[in-house]
Amino acid sequence: MSSSTIRSLSEISETETIHLSVDLVSAARRNIGFLRSVYECQWLHQRATIIEAIRRYDEVWMPLISNLTVEGSTPPMVLPPFDVEWVWFCHTLNPVGYRKYCETRFSKQIGKPAIFNEENEEYALMRCKQIWVQKFSSEPFENEVESDSKNPPLMNKDLFNEVEKHKFLYSKFAEPYLSELVYLIAARQRYKGFLYMMQRLGDGCFRFVPALDILLMLLTHQSYPRVYVEDMKEMWDNMGKLVVGFWETVEEKQVEETKKLWETTFDEPYEKAGGGIAVGMEKVVLPNPPIYWEVSDVDVNTTKYKSMIPRFLLEACVFVRLNDRRKATNVDNKHKFLRLRMLRCHRELKLEKPITDFSCDSWRKAWHLYCEFGTKGLMVELRCRGGSSLSFKGSKLVKSMVFCWNDLVRAPCITLRRDVEEMRVVASITSPVQAPYLLKCVPDRVTDDSGAMVSDVILKLNNYRPQKGRWLSRTVLDHAGRECFVVRI
Repeated sequence: MSSSTIRSLSEISETETIHLSVDLVSAARRNIGFLRSVYECQWLHQRATIIEAIRRYDEVWMPLISNLTVEGSTPPMVLPPFDVEWVWFCHTLNPVGYRKYCETRFSKQIGKPAIFNEENEEYALMRCKQIWVQKFSSEPFENEVESDSKNPPLMNKDLFNEVEKHKFLYSKFAEPYLSELVYLIAARQRYKGFLYMMQRLGDGCFRFVPALDILLMLLTHQSYPRVYVEDMKEMWDNMGKLVVGFWETVEEKQVEETKKLWETTFDEPYEKAGGGIAVGMEKVVLPNPPIYWEVSDVDVNTTKYKSMIPRFLLEACVFVRLNDRRKATNVDNKHKFLRLRMLRCHRELKLEKPITDFSCDSWRKAWHLYCEFGTKGLMVELRCRGGSSLSFKGSKLVKSMVFCWNDLVRAPCITLRRDVEEMRVVASITSPVQAPYLLKCVPDRVTDDSGAMVSDVILKLNNYRPQKGRWLSRTVLDHAGRECFVVRI
């Protein structure tokens, strides 16, 4: 592909790629919340519960929603019970199987309503309950099977396998930044770029591997089956051949080919912060997250303890690609290296990579970090070692490239590029997300009952032992060194 045909992701219009008929940003946020509820519901993972949920889905819900669905019109505003909705969700993630099921049983494609707020969700659930009780009075609306009951006969093994397969799907999308609007808007744009690339370069010779953020959008798109069929009509027959499925084994060749074609199409790295290559979980043991990042939806500390300042973290990735093959092999480059530093705080942090680690042929990941938003950003310095010896400790600054967090948050796909003569550097981040508090306590002076400080003279006379009426004090500081409160013992 010539340089004149290289496109920027932000330049892709609706007319150049597949039109997305559903609000994928809102839909993805709802799906992540739904998957979290499923993951936390141990009752729903019992074999007897799943078998009963599949029966209710097959015998009650699908005939009910089929009768309410008018072909060519918007899906009715009804939502099934929680267990049935989970089976429905899993079934839609097999688009070919779901379409065949609907056409065989009901001679039409059955879609899902686009309901993205709690009020409409509650209304749709209550309306479903009224119709359910009226039409199927002998069937309870809630799944009443006992989790320890004997397993009933399994009537639909394929559907059972689909549900079992997706039991831990939330584990792939558990990071808190995945629900942030900035991240999801960027993911939708990259998904459009993925479809654009497949339309033009998908010749069937190999299969594309979606990165994690693109995969989230793809699964969300598939979970609205009628919309997905209509949007993908031009590529429908080839989607299974073009895209590696979520549970399939990923080959290294497929990953490299996908990266190469993305770089050729958009001249930027395929992977990004929060958008690594997803690998099927049945083949890989999920690693523990590098940091403890579990956060609450409501921060009680900011209302109860006004002095406690929230702490925000983000994931950051830096990629490098050299510009000129002749310059890349220049002898002088053996003396050049890149140094990464923070704009604010952590002055002692100096991560270095030699220029010879990078290539003209492809983008290579230089650093993958978790940073506090209070560091303001990062700076990549191109430096040259002094003298002719590589072991010489001194170095001279040639060029510096600054990436501010605020600039990155506002950039398309939360990604920025900086160019110098020798190379191009791309930095990408995830949305800043509130992280657990980082506190420390430091010793303070001894006081009496009234809180007045006890003098060093009296302490020395008592061999520094606290006595009756004497208090030890500890001052608690937050991550920025600000005083939060004082503990007196």
